[in-house]
Amino acid sequence: MSKTEKPKGRGLEAILGGVTIPSGQQSPVRTGGNSYLKIDSIDVNPFQPRTQFDEEALEGLAQSIKTYGLIQPVTVRPVEGGRYQLISGERRYRAAKMAGLTEIPAFVRTVDDMQSVQMALVENIQRTDLNPIEVAMSYQMLIDECNLKQEELSEKVGKDRSTISNYLRLLRLSTPAQIAVRDNQISMGHALPLVALEDEALQQKVIRQIVNEKLSVRQTEMVVKKLRNELEPAKPKVKITLSDEVRAFQSAFAKKLNAKVKIKKDITGKGSITIPFTSDEELRNIIRQLQ
Repeated sequence: MSKTEKPKGRGLEAILGGVTIPSGQQSPVRTGGNSYLKIDSIDVNPFQPRTQFDEEALEGLAQSIKTYGLIQPVTVRPVEGGRYQLISGERRYRAAKMAGLTEIPAFVRTVDDMQSVQMALVENIQRTDLNPIEVAMSYQMLIDECNLKQEELSEKVGKDRSTISNYLRLLRLSTPAQIAVRDNQISMGHALPLVALEDEALQQKVIRQIVNEKLSVRQTEMVVKKLRNELEPAKPKVKITLSDEVRAFQSAFAKKLNAKVKIKKDITGKGSITIPFTSDEELRNIIRQLQ
């Protein structure tokens, strides 16, 4: 059986496919006013967790920008060579390019690399249209690159720790299963039980069943539980042979009580002595003998 694909790294390079975090200077945060910047002088943020942009929605926004202009500025930071890097507002930036704008309003902030990562990721996490995998990747980036614990991350993004933990569990799914969540084939609730199945083929099998049979989350949990039970190897029954000394005691004790005596023990040494009886008279006789 093929095992679930495991992440090959936990940093931004692993998640974003080779993007390297620049060293950068550790500048204090300061705010600046709005400026109009040449759009060609602005580079996208390599820490952007969003992997998909709705082209139709972008075209609609581009048409609006052609008519009314870009009302809400993007947020950028200055980088080397007189250029700027987006912190937030990539969707507006892309639409402005599609609309043919050569300059756009921008709010310029001077922040260091870690602050830029935090601002970009938190801004994206707070959006409601990110898919669960993008949110999970954002949480993992913040934890890894900003050296945060789940409790600290919970405070920063205003989410319960259990919610964050559930999102992070999605990253333990196989790649095809993550794609199914990303593309809204199955919900996050359906996906979480699949984490218990380490085999990619089994995850795919359950996903097909969820889609074809329109399973509820509860039904999905039951399917996964049944599969796990089937996969668990049957525990071999180990027969424990009593020693000669114990068997001799069992026989002598039975003779003394004038009743059957059965001694059982398991591989750990635990066990029991059982004295069955078939009537009140036989029970009273056993009690007399024991007294």
